[in-house]
Amino acid sequence: MITLALSKGRIFDDILPLLRTAGIEVLDDPEKSRKLILDTNQPDLRVVLVRATDVPTYVQYGGADLGVVGKDTLLESGSQGLYQPLDLQIAKCRISVAVREGFDYAAAVRQGSRLKVATKYVAISRGFFATKGVHVDLIKLYGSMELAPLTGLADAIVDLVSTGSTLRANHLVEVERIMDISSLLVVNQTALKLKQAPIRKLIDAFSSACRLVAAKGQLA
Repeated sequence: MITLALSKGRIFDDILPLLRTAGIEVLDDPEKSRKLILDTNQPDLRVVLVRATDVPTYVQYGGADLGVVGKDTLLESGSQGLYQPLDLQIAKCRISVAVREGFDYAAAVRQGSRLKVATKYVAISRGFFATKGVHVDLIKLYGSMELAPLTGLADAIVDLVSTGSTLRANHLVEVERIMDISSLLVVNQTALKLKQAPIRKLIDAFSSACRLVAAKGQLA
């Protein structure tokens, strides 16, 4: 049995077309079922639903043989030696710095002021501002990041941005793009040795599905 770890939400929704293209159908709808282990039309493949931040841990320690996880999560938590054979090019977004409207971010950075930055991406933020020579006080938050500059908790935030509509609705502006984000396939290296044939077959199926979906997108 091969176990694939996925998280509910955008990654799960975006992976479904790839799975279908690879001939794999998930037989349960996670929005209608309370099941956390989902069967597929492949008798030797099942899906486990975990939090996005837990996917690398499940794969690392063998709770799953492989999983799909955002690049941001891998960079923040560390890959712990996970094999990363494919960038699936799904759930695309970016990690950016944003500030409230009217805040002179360029001047603050240029003058070398200490910035208060709210984020759940502490490692990514620390590395980014260190390369710029900017001193920052990092405040770790897990949600409602946009509130931090509006309440004076922080000067800036570092967060995922997709369309930017949430920032605009809260009178924030994106001032720097740190990196583009997509979701990667990660594999437990021990499982790859012990279950080499079925896992390689699945990796190849994902790779072919990615090429087919990309080709359809270019033709559309």
